[in-house]
Formats: sequence, C-alpha cells, structure tokens
Amino acid sequence: MERFVRISVLVLLLFSAGCGYTTRSMLAAKYRTVYIPPFYSAIDITREVDTGNKYKIYRPGLETDITKTLTNKFLFDGNVRPSDMDRADLELKGELVEFRRDPLRYRENDEVDEYRLNLVVNISLWDKKENKMLWEEKGFTGDTSYFPAQKSEDAAIRSALDDLARRIVARVVEEW
Repeated sequence: MERFVRISVLVLLLFSAGCGYTTRSMLAAKYRTVYIPPFYSAIDITREVDTGNKYKIYRPGLETDITKTLTNKFLFDGNVRPSDMDRADLELKGELVEFRRDPLRYRENDEVDEYRLNLVVNISLWDKKENKMLWEEKGFTGDTSYFPAQKSEDAAIRSALDDLARRIVARVVEEW
C-alpha cells in the first residue's frame, strides 16, 4: 500500500508540473495599449474582371468593418487595450488587399451550393515610443465558408471578419 501511495504522489507531482500553458500575453510587459488607425482599402476596383480575378469582389465599407471588429476583439481579449494615438504603446496598421468569394461546391444544376469568403489584409505592428516596426505580415487571411441556402452573405462576412480579428489579436498578443 505504501508503494502505491508513493507512486500516486509521484504521478500527481509530474502531472501538476504541467506544460507551461498560460492565458497571459506573451507580449512584453511594456506594451499594454494599441492604437488601431482606420484600415484602408487597397483593392483596385477599376480593374477589369477576367478569369484570373473573377472571384475578387469589392464591398464598400469593409475596411471600416475590419477596424471596428478588430477594436472590439482587442477589448474582449483584454491583454492589450485599444487606445488613442497619443497614449498608445503600439500601433497596428493595416490595409485590405483582397476580398474573395470562391465557389466550393456545386449542385447538379451548376448552381453554387457553398462559398468560401476570404478577407486578406497586410498588417504591421509598430512600437510607437521607438518608432520601430516589430513585425509585418502580408497576405494575412480571415475566412469562412457558407451555404447560401442556410446563411446570408452578410452573416458570412461577419463570420469572416470575426475570424480575421481573432487571428490578428492572437498574432499581436501571442507573438509567436
């Protein structure tokens, strides 16, 4: 019985040591606030549609929706708080470079049964105090897929916005 107790205690100690997982931010402690200037659209709406870009579309105001959703996601996460330009430690700059709606699945009558939406942005994170870029990501994507019979395109866009914002906040906070 004593041997069983010793082995149990040893196993318990090993499991309680854990793997070091934490919900804290991996970002340096000096970064507590972020300024998010309005994203802007770099989508060329004057470009002609051809077979190479027939699924690229433009939706007015999408860059504004990205900024709002991202600000709300930072507020929800709580590790880095959105702030005004003068008091922020970080600045997250971004531009919308592509909005795509690609068909994924067709019905027998060649109607699209499922779409995938992609929001593609270029982002960069800056240390405002030192005016130094910490990192830059081109082609950062948020996406979702949806069935038009079950979900509206507006609802799908909200899902893609949420996915993009979640990924950006994770990229800033977790600093992988």
